[in-house]
Formats: sequence, structure tokens, C-alpha cells
Amino acid sequence: MDNKKLGQIIDKYKITQVYHLAAILSASGERNPKLAWDINMNGLLHVLELAREKKLSKIYWPSSIAVFGPHTPSQQTSQYAVMDPNTIYGISKQAGERWCEYYFQKYNIDVRSLRYPGLISYKTPPGGGTTDYAVEIYHKALEGGPYECFLNEHTYLPMMYMPDAVKATLKLMEAETNTITIRSSYNISALSFSPKEIAAEIKKHIPGFTILYKPDYRQEIADSWPGSIDDSVARIDWGWQPEYSLEAMTQDILVNLKRLKMQEVS
Repeated sequence: MDNKKLGQIIDKYKITQVYHLAAILSASGERNPKLAWDINMNGLLHVLELAREKKLSKIYWPSSIAVFGPHTPSQQTSQYAVMDPNTIYGISKQAGERWCEYYFQKYNIDVRSLRYPGLISYKTPPGGGTTDYAVEIYHKALEGGPYECFLNEHTYLPMMYMPDAVKATLKLMEAETNTITIRSSYNISALSFSPKEIAAEIKKHIPGFTILYKPDYRQEIADSWPGSIDDSVARIDWGWQPEYSLEAMTQDILVNLKRLKMQEVS
């Protein structure tokens, strides 16, 4: 948020590319909308302005499926579907997409972006997002307790395992400039599942695992988002292809998260 200091860092280390990931996520943003708007929007504008002033070669900024809203078609949501977000996170991401395309068109800034679905990682604790149940559930399963889910059992949301998210980001950034046709943000997808389905997959490895459902305010947010995403433009433009299925992701997370928890105890 300190654009002067950011500019000094760019000069000092001769930075040519910036991956600007900082944001306040959906559920956290609803608790403090003005702060979320300030950080999500002005942080991006600082980076874009510095890219223009200092002629940086590439900028990466993530958007989100939160740009979609209650009037967006919920299945196989297309690249150019209606966007009417009803969270401050989604509103800031939609505005950010327009700023990114504006800076590309007006100043030829090579900005690239992905509309991430829910991201799942065993290395990072939940960060205040509506899709965080898909991270929390693995922790609870290994701790032996039941998991109380804040979404109902049939809530389908697009998801992605972190290795696929990193792979997609780098693949986009390494793509030749003439292959990039989307300067707002690319739809990107890998998985779609419900809490009931992820719980069933966990039970294959931990038979005694149980899940309870107690939907809260995050259910309304989830209900406004798509259940599945059409990412055909990304697949055509720069060859996107996910690797992890729900089964492969669950096995990998349980093995690695168990190892990390044992290291913490020792």
C-alpha cells in the first residue's frame, strides 16, 4: 500500500515482473468492506502505475470466481458471462479486471490474470475465503474430530489444488504475448465438488470421519457463485490442463498434512 516504498524496492532490486497477490478475501471482506476495497483496489493501482512509470515487463494479478453473481449462469460459466458480484471482494475483483485491461489498452502494460476458483493447500492455513471449508476439513479429519461445515452438503463450487494453481499461473506468465487474448482475466478450472463429496473421499482414508452442516452467512456468498467453470479459452490460448482429481488431491493432502502435523508435535 506504500507505493513510494514499493517503487524504491523495484529500483533497488531491478525488478522486471510483479506478482501482486495481496488481497482481503470474500468472507473477511464482508466484515470490513471499506478496508477490503482500499487494499484490494489501491494496492493494484499502485502496482499498475509503477509498471507504467518504470516500464516493467509483466504484471500478474489474480482475479476470482467472485466476479460472478446471482444472475451468472451457474453451470459451465463462460469467459464472458454476466458479472454482478454482491460481495466487496467480488466487486473489487471485477473493477480490478477492468483496470488491468485498461492499462493494457492505454499503456501497453503486459498484465495477465486468472480467475481463481477456491484454492486448496495443505501448507497454508485458511485465509478468510468462502471456499476455506475445503482446507479446514482435512485438518479436522486428521485431528480426529467431526468437522462443522459452514456450507450445506450440496453446495458445488469450482476448486483447484495449489500445485495446479501454481502451474497455471506460471504457464500463463511464460506464454508468448501473441497467444494472450484475454487482458481482463482468464476463466480457469480444475475441479467442482460439494462438501458431501469431499467428505466421502476423506472417509475412504479415515473411515471414522464425520461431518456436520451448519450453514452461516457464507452460504449466501457461495450460492451467488458458479458451480462449474468453462475455461476453454485458457485451454486454447496457452494449453491449460489441470493434473489433480479430487481423489489424487485428497490422497496427497492427507499424506503431506499428516507429515507436517507430526513434525509440529516433535
